[in-house]
Amino acid sequence: MRTDVPVSRQWRATVAAAQAGDRRALDELVEGWLPLVYNVVGRALNGHADVDDVVQETMLRAVDNLGTLRDPDSFRSWLVAIAMRQIRDRARRRQDRKLDETVPDGTADFAELTVLRLQLEGQRREVAEAVRWLDAEDRQLVSLWWLEVSGELTRRELAAAVGISRQHAAVRVQRMKERLETSRGIVRALDGACPELRELTARWDGRPDSVWRKRLARHIRGCGYCGGTRGAVVPAERLLAGIALVPVPAGFTLSLALGGKTGVAATAATSAGWPAKVLGALTKPAVAVTAGATIVAGGAYVVVGPPHDPAPRTASPTAAVSRAVPRAPESAPSPSSSSSPSASPSASPSASAGAAAYGSVVDAADAAPDPEAKPGALPHRPEGGITSSGGAHAVLNHRGDSVTLSGQGYVLVRWQISPQYRAGSLVMPSWTGLKGKIFHVASGGGRRMDDRVSRTDTSATGMGSSSTGYAVLPGGAQQMWQNEYYYVDGSVTFTVNERGADYGVSVFPSSWDAVRKDVLYGPPQGAIRYGLVRDDGTDAAPVPQYATRSVPADAATVAQRSRVQLGPVEAARAVPRAPAGARSAEGVEYVHSVRGD
Repeated sequence: MRTDVPVSRQWRATVAAAQAGDRRALDELVEGWLPLVYNVVGRALNGHADVDDVVQETMLRAVDNLGTLRDPDSFRSWLVAIAMRQIRDRARRRQDRKLDETVPDGTADFAELTVLRLQLEGQRREVAEAVRWLDAEDRQLVSLWWLEVSGELTRRELAAAVGISRQHAAVRVQRMKERLETSRGIVRALDGACPELRELTARWDGRPDSVWRKRLARHIRGCGYCGGTRGAVVPAERLLAGIALVPVPAGFTLSLALGGKTGVAATAATSAGWPAKVLGALTKPAVAVTAGATIVAGGAYVVVGPPHDPAPRTASPTAAVSRAVPRAPESAPSPSSSSSPSASPSASPSASAGAAAYGSVVDAADAAPDPEAKPGALPHRPEGGITSSGGAHAVLNHRGDSVTLSGQGYVLVRWQISPQYRAGSLVMPSWTGLKGKIFHVASGGGRRMDDRVSRTDTSATGMGSSSTGYAVLPGGAQQMWQNEYYYVDGSVTFTVNERGADYGVSVFPSSWDAVRKDVLYGPPQGAIRYGLVRDDGTDAAPVPQYATRSVPADAATVAQRSRVQLGPVEAARAVPRAPAGARSAEGVEYVHSVRGD
């Protein structure tokens, strides 16, 4: 469990700048914290149609009242508390009339959205679906607790948002977890219902509610078949740890009503330093902003700013490995490894190469290991701590989104493929401006992205399906797993190069212990397969395919073969008088000030 940690230094400065009238800082706050608010509200209301309204009201109140926040360090707990107040206010407004909490036809509830967008399987999927069975008050609490165990909130922030003490919060959370475990049992039982349960549910309309939860729980307690766990049950907090936020859906609209703004508001905006050209919008009744657009003034003005159309994609060359050291053959791939058109049978070259030079082994496509094959031991490299320009959890969805990682430690890149928006070839993310070293150390998350993910559609994998089409990797590219882990010793910038909503990635600092636990999460716990360790603890561990020490104007032009083999020492030997910034015949930039080589 995460300890009580204040808002990161980056966000503290951003909050302070926004309070002082910095237009760009306010934009960053809204864009950066909208996913958190959307997840809190969406899970608390189970995706009800009112989610958009509550998210809108929360963000409007936060922007309007940002100047009243005395301590920027408390911004996150302050924002979540506003969201929870709006959720409770919405419930009070509706308590005098019967409220149908179901979702309109054709709209996915938040549990389904969580499963689809985060591509959850096994017991992780079971937990998400079990939330449907909780009462409204428990769903409000689970919306915060889920974020707590995922590392997005602290227990103190959870308690502050609910308006109770930390001790009382511990009691409330424990009771909610007991009802959640009961609901998990219902989800399992319905998945393989016995004849008596099928007869019992014949009269059920399919809508989870407290009455049917109690009826089904009674049956499960007295039924030897439905009450059996049929496998080890992993605690919910272990399953939820490390799961990314559900991305704000494409087309999600945030509309801030501004009809009440007056000349006084305009005067206040002027005194805050806002440009005169924005003041004309202060009296407009409303301005719509899609996810990723921009709020420009202190609660008074919104600019619609859709992403610019990116430059044409640059074709990536076929992977090449310099002095590659062959890896011992993996176990035979599972049938699922052939589901994706991008699968490749070549072996990964990450085995030990003795005194191989850093960067001589580039990660390459491999076959899926046997699902039951437990990974080898993960070497423990030094951990001095990683600082991320995106904070504790950066969500990157559009071309050009980037995050810079500095320090010494482990980093998690979590993949979310969305081929339903546009199937076809992907442009891979790249690592640029490398100073020091970066290694690809392990793959986890319980599955590869080309594993099958549906019991009913045998063509469906994490890369797509026959009905939607598949996301296709460049030739020779390494097939991603749900979670990919790297080790950084120095600094590097990770950039998304794909346009649109074909995929998104979450990037955040991790730890050796978290990586080890992830790769050991296997089929007995509900995963599709165990993870894979690629690190051998030496410089022969593979480096990412798309990495370079240079800083190109367009990160999408980074070649598939990593440009990291020649560090300052090797470069100095090869070209003794090469000035900083000069380039070799292969385009390798010599950087004399990097560390760790």
